[in-house]
Amino acid sequence: MLDPAHAAALKQISTATITLVLLKKGIRQIWMKGPKPLATAAGKRLVGPAFTLRFVPAREDLSTPESWSSPTSTRAAIEAMPEGAIAVIDAMGVQDAGVFGDILCGRMAKRGVTAMVTDGVVRDVAGVLATGLPVWCSGVAAPASVASLTFVNWQEPIGCGGVAVYPDDVIVADDDGAVLIPAAMVAEVAKLGLEQEKLEAWIMREVEKGVPLPGLYPPNAETRARYEATRDKT
Repeated sequence: MLDPAHAAALKQISTATITLVLLKKGIRQIWMKGPKPLATAAGKRLVGPAFTLRFVPAREDLSTPESWSSPTSTRAAIEAMPEGAIAVIDAMGVQDAGVFGDILCGRMAKRGVTAMVTDGVVRDVAGVLATGLPVWCSGVAAPASVASLTFVNWQEPIGCGGVAVYPDDVIVADDDGAVLIPAAMVAEVAKLGLEQEKLEAWIMREVEKGVPLPGLYPPNAETRARYEATRDKT
């Protein structure tokens, strides 16, 4: 379970800052290529533990409308999603079949799911928007998932947009896309990220004063000392 204090801190930290903090820790592959915010997600920064779902390429005997009634189905997966989770869907970047549409997104919203992130696309986009569920995806397409995909399981390691996602890793998504924080690093990233945001806000104020960038960004020892002195007074 995500600590509420960590969640509150992460909501103040941009995905850009998170990528920088983790880069300094040697973790590079955390920004998901493909997912972009739909209108319901624009301007928001949302945080939650990952609830993973995985598709594989379609196979004609498995990718059928009848599969939607299977115990291993997207419908069953949605009913297993806890409140506050972010559904992360591995669609292998497939662009010609919508993984979820309005009814499934509506049920997720009703269950209190925080958001959906996928490297694939959605269908029934007008209805998806009407549900209010914040969605990060790579586009829209009319065909149903079974046209090109087979759903195989949930809550197992997946790949989404080139990022390895394990259940309960933490997802932060905003206008710059979606990033992953390894579960074991959440507390550290929350602490370091807040400090980085404060430093960069101070640097921006210096830029607005006309201070040149060399020695300012990144800060050299003299700039760091000025920042520390200013911070200690606030």
